[in-house]
Amino acid sequence: MIINRRVQTLDEFTIQQMRDFPHATGELSGLLRDIGLASKRVNVEVNKAGLVDILGDAGSINVQGEEVKKLDIYANNQFVGVLRHGISCAGIGSEELDDILVFDDEISNNSKYVCLFDPLDGSANIDVNVSIGTIFSVFRRITPVGTPVTIEDFLQKGINQVAAGYVIYGSSTILVYATRRGVNGFTLDPSIGEFTLSHPDIKCPPSGKIYSVNHGNFFQYEDNIRKYINVCQQKSVEEGGPYTQRYIGSMVSDVHRNLIKGGIFMYPAIKSKPGGKLRLLYECNPFAFIVEVAGGKATDGKQRILEIQPTAVHERTPFFVGSKLMMEELETYINAAPAEA
Repeated sequence: MIINRRVQTLDEFTIQQMRDFPHATGELSGLLRDIGLASKRVNVEVNKAGLVDILGDAGSINVQGEEVKKLDIYANNQFVGVLRHGISCAGIGSEELDDILVFDDEISNNSKYVCLFDPLDGSANIDVNVSIGTIFSVFRRITPVGTPVTIEDFLQKGINQVAAGYVIYGSSTILVYATRRGVNGFTLDPSIGEFTLSHPDIKCPPSGKIYSVNHGNFFQYEDNIRKYINVCQQKSVEEGGPYTQRYIGSMVSDVHRNLIKGGIFMYPAIKSKPGGKLRLLYECNPFAFIVEVAGGKATDGKQRILEIQPTAVHERTPFFVGSKLMMEELETYINAAPAEA
């Protein structure tokens, strides 16, 4: 057998990164490896969902007022279990839990980090075999190490994230994570059961030809947003258009595609949800951090997502994220007076 030593696993990569910082404790690297482990467990169940009793609704409603899928519960339990039994996380916040979960034991209380998760983004697509994913965010705690974490550790501005990432369970399973040093992607190699480096140093193209938005809500959007969408459809070839509309309904998949190919993802407020729908802590902050590190931009239409001070763990917000030049074009319409738009 020929072993390809050019292949670098997630574990090897995080250890190599740690060697560049002699005073690093390895706690963040261990936390990322724990997240990778939980993701592999979820991936196994996603891949055989049609063969076991794990499709469909669980018969309950989560704190968001949404139907909970059986696979939602499974994914949440996997991340809770792996991180609770690890040594690198002091507590978690999850889209599937009403409140934060504090790991109040001696080892966990001495951990430096807390995590926030959307355990299974796009779960409404599970029953029709559309790509779904996991989103995660890591903060350094601000309460004293050695004590149980509190809500204060979770309600931090997104700019304070030390790492963020996502996992796509699709035709291949890909884990992408960002620190301030860069964004890197790892594809799960089923032959060895390891995430291997496949997308090093990801950069978001400054522009693209893809816009992602739910056209079904078009007439509930503000006038300036509708104007921009019309412009996307009407651009001439000389203007770099026309743009192509691609909307999967699974945020992980939509943003991943635009991150790689260039594009813009929009989830504006609508008349029935003036505060927006997407969760600031579990969805918007992580993706804003990832895309900004890769060279893109993210706003709520008025301010930078990463500068928003959260007031609740399940806070919602409008969300716009993508290639830098496309975001700047969008902002000219959002900021225009209604008569000018």
